[in-house]
Amino acid sequence: MIGVLLPGISEVEMSGEMRELEELTRTAGAEVVGSVIQRRSVASPAHFVGRGKVQELAQAHIELGFDLLICNEDLSPRQQRNLEAELKLRVVDRTELILDIFAQHARTREGGMQVESAQLHHLLPRLIGAWDYHRQGGGVGTRGGPGEQQIEVERRRIRKRLRALDRELDQVRAQRGQQRAGRSRVPVPTFAIVGYTNAGKSTVLNVLTGAGVRAENLLFATLDPTTRRLRLPGGREVVLTDTVGFIQKLPTDLVAAFRATLEEVSAADGILHVVDASSPDAVSQAATVDRELIELNAGGKPRLVLLNKVDILGVAGRRRILRVFSELYNHVVPLSATTGFGLDELLEAMDQVPLRSMTELQLLVPYGQEMILTQLREVGGVDRTEFTEAGTRAWVHAPLESVHRFKQYRVS
Repeated sequence: MIGVLLPGISEVEMSGEMRELEELTRTAGAEVVGSVIQRRSVASPAHFVGRGKVQELAQAHIELGFDLLICNEDLSPRQQRNLEAELKLRVVDRTELILDIFAQHARTREGGMQVESAQLHHLLPRLIGAWDYHRQGGGVGTRGGPGEQQIEVERRRIRKRLRALDRELDQVRAQRGQQRAGRSRVPVPTFAIVGYTNAGKSTVLNVLTGAGVRAENLLFATLDPTTRRLRLPGGREVVLTDTVGFIQKLPTDLVAAFRATLEEVSAADGILHVVDASSPDAVSQAATVDRELIELNAGGKPRLVLLNKVDILGVAGRRRILRVFSELYNHVVPLSATTGFGLDELLEAMDQVPLRSMTELQLLVPYGQEMILTQLREVGGVDRTEFTEAGTRAWVHAPLESVHRFKQYRVS
């Protein structure tokens, strides 16, 4: 593995990125035999790293016998070709590595289409770059030869396949929109479970709802969103949706391909932000999720930050991480989804989150019709009640779209 430390990036940040790259490499099924960081004022346009470092890598290739070089940044087609020609081995960049992991973990037809679209978008400019490079060579054997013709054929094939994938993904997007519209007609608030990859989102969903979603100690173990209902202690029902994990430098092709999935976050009423509290990079990982939420126009939604895996930290470590995150976020819940620590506090906190556009009402419910208050707890909440001769007077809050259901009981 190799990375370039450029101005504006601290050594701590670079170390975190390289640790993450190493974990991504292992998740993809490769073994890491070495890691190199070169400090430069600017990445080399020809080789990504300097000429001397290329020679060092060539010597290391002979001594260690590795057959793959992974770069922490995205490489241009020219940089990738030059490195492969100099080192006589395969070279992949960060985006290709992540795309490979996504391809391994896509379980559904939708996930497979999204990954294939991202892969083809990433491949296309590399084909074009190779074709342009071939043309620019000039001279004998470079004008309209079979190599150029084959690249042109491949380029047309990829663009045709991309158009077909775009049509199918647009249908998926429309179907998801219809599903969300159907859910919105029944006033059940929604929580999107978000977080850095491998923070424990699927485990949280499983322990809350018994969803049975695949949960492993791997980056991007699950890609396909899962939606389940949950009844909170106060009686209110909510819908939970698990989403794809975020990561530093998430490839733009992936964001575009998974936009139908990520719209679940944009459409949610509230956010459960799961953080791996045991990670040394917990704060920077949470900041990455913050940036992605802003990009998805979900940064201002009501949010609970779940400090997952606190059982690994011990009491002192738990207090320290809770203090750090309490200074950064308003609502923080320490949690261990595997042991059950903090689950009761999480459910109570979810019950208190003001989801959707709520309004306060005062109701007078005749005796014998208390089922109205039960229905109200499912969509909103009952703040307090008082028993009178005419019935139960209740001070409540409810979503604006549900107010009409309780119109006959309202007290002006």
